Amino acid sequence: MAKAQKLPESEPQSLTPLLDQVHIPADMQGFSDEELASLADELRTATIDAVSKTGGHLGAGLGVVELTTAIHAVFNTPQDRLIWDVGHQCYPHKILTGRRAQIHTLRSSGGLSGFTKRAESEYDPFGAAHSSTSISAGLGMAVARDLEGSNPDKNIIAVIGDGSMSAGMAYEAMNNAGSMKSNLIVILNDNEMSIAPPVGAMSNYLTRLVSSKSYVSAREMGKRLVPPPLRPVAKAAEESLRIHTSDGTMFEEMGFYYIGPIDGHDMEQLLPVLRNIRDHRTGPVLLHVKTKKGKGYAPAENSTDKMHGVAKFDIVTGSQFKSKSSRPTYTKVFAQSLIEEAKKDERIVGITAAMPDGTGMDLFGYEFPERMFDVGIAEQHAVTFAAGLASEGMKPFAAIYSTFLQRGYDQVVHDVAIQNLPVRFAMDRAGLVGADGCTHAGSFDIAYLGCLPNFVLMAASNEVELRHMVATAAAYDEGPIGFRYPRGEGVGLKMPEKAEILEIGKGQIVKNGDKVAILSYGGRMQECLKAADMLEKEHHISPTIADARFAKPLDEKLISDLAKNHQALITIEEGSIGGFGSYVLEYLSRSGHLDSNKLKFRTMHLPDIFQDQDAPDKQYEQAGLSAQQIVQNIIKLIDV
Repeated sequence: MAKAQKLPESEPQSLTPLLDQVHIPADMQGFSDEELASLADELRTATIDAVSKTGGHLGAGLGVVELTTAIHAVFNTPQDRLIWDVGHQCYPHKILTGRRAQIHTLRSSGGLSGFTKRAESEYDPFGAAHSSTSISAGLGMAVARDLEGSNPDKNIIAVIGDGSMSAGMAYEAMNNAGSMKSNLIVILNDNEMSIAPPVGAMSNYLTRLVSSKSYVSAREMGKRLVPPPLRPVAKAAEESLRIHTSDGTMFEEMGFYYIGPIDGHDMEQLLPVLRNIRDHRTGPVLLHVKTKKGKGYAPAENSTDKMHGVAKFDIVTGSQFKSKSSRPTYTKVFAQSLIEEAKKDERIVGITAAMPDGTGMDLFGYEFPERMFDVGIAEQHAVTFAAGLASEGMKPFAAIYSTFLQRGYDQVVHDVAIQNLPVRFAMDRAGLVGADGCTHAGSFDIAYLGCLPNFVLMAASNEVELRHMVATAAAYDEGPIGFRYPRGEGVGLKMPEKAEILEIGKGQIVKNGDKVAILSYGGRMQECLKAADMLEKEHHISPTIADARFAKPLDEKLISDLAKNHQALITIEEGSIGGFGSYVLEYLSRSGHLDSNKLKFRTMHLPDIFQDQDAPDKQYEQAGLSAQQIVQNIIKLIDV
């Protein structure tokens, strides 16, 4: 019997992870659909690993892992433009676009931004962080492509979440795009959750659309009629043409060709549909994909907020490594103070724009569910809604981050200030905010509100002052009033049993001294007190420390006394140029205190730049607002 011939061994398959082979999206060319699905799995693991070490926005990114992979595999980025609305979901995108090696620097000093950023990568054609801008920006790019004419096949893809669709700007852009018939791809990432569960008619519409009887009935009938061998083909066709069985009427009426909804985690559905859209240019198209926030990571899927924004965490358990402190946050002090005032006054109502947890309005809502209104990501509406409430005698507190109140500025001017309506603006996250960077910094509200007639503006120097300011705002009915307070914990003061109603426009002396006076507005008070200690110990100077409390109206008597009784006066604030210091300087000039040249005056404020992300203490040091820098400015000013 002949000896069996040994067959040659087959070549071993490469064990190199697919993600290690992808440095830029072009490296995915040649991957099979099965390999792309495996790549998405690896990308999800890499995202979880990265955020566990850096903290940041986790749930949103996990929900779009397959969508991110599919878009970059099908389209030719960065020549094709991909715009992520808000940017919470962009970490997987960053990993696939040449930034995997830097992903461990996310949201840290000198590292990657937590959002898309034009200066960071050519794969980020438009910066984001505030919601509902992607369709407008995408349409602008599409029209620029059409006008320039050299690359008519360039695709523009805007990915927008269902939460962002609660903002009117998205519909303004869609209305414009539908009338222009320019080739634009909008992908509606529908996960039924933005930061908090979505609210409003738009959310209800999308839910009805996904579960529409016409779609479900047609799909089931199709399954019964199509022979098994043809079902894969029929499925692909169904996902491309679902508009004929589903109710996409609203989008169709706005001029978009509606496709969907499809499963945003099923690569067998995503890839053929995206290829069809790419290859058949039909004007503006809206692809509706259903995803799950936190998909593929059990701790996120089981979390009420789907681990939207997290600190560093243990991958196995999902437990976050948050610092423990007995000091309450300013946000919680505001919420508890508002609850106390609302117990005494049934006219007090709370308003938030899709940020119940972030603003503390969730706590207010637990106590007074019928008096708390989450209007969705719609700051413009929130402001005018509050104005309407105020016009009928209610006492609305609009709790909106300083950076987000910018979105409703015309409404603040036209609907509140001009009509002198007593809307109360609680501006959380005033000043610099750390890892979220310049897009979320509350840098400008002192300047942009202080220029408006009829406004009263306050800033809390500590948590006790915030308690007083909530009570003051509740009692004030003469017109609009706003108060600002920083992110993070209070300074550790004992809270009073009863809040004090402050005299409007009245500051206070915190420490008596001579020669030099420090007039602080807001959250730098503790640094001012540290600076005073350093001046006394190192330079034998005992400065007067004053808490302005009000930027408008100014305590002119306090300022005059400080100017008359000191050689030098310095103002300090966590706001931009053109704010509190400018108001004080204008008063000193107008009142003649600067005419004799006896008073030396300086302002200290945030620099005239957009500061990148860093630890808050380092950000303030970079801004020149630390205790040591206050001392240095005073020494230079009085020349000792």
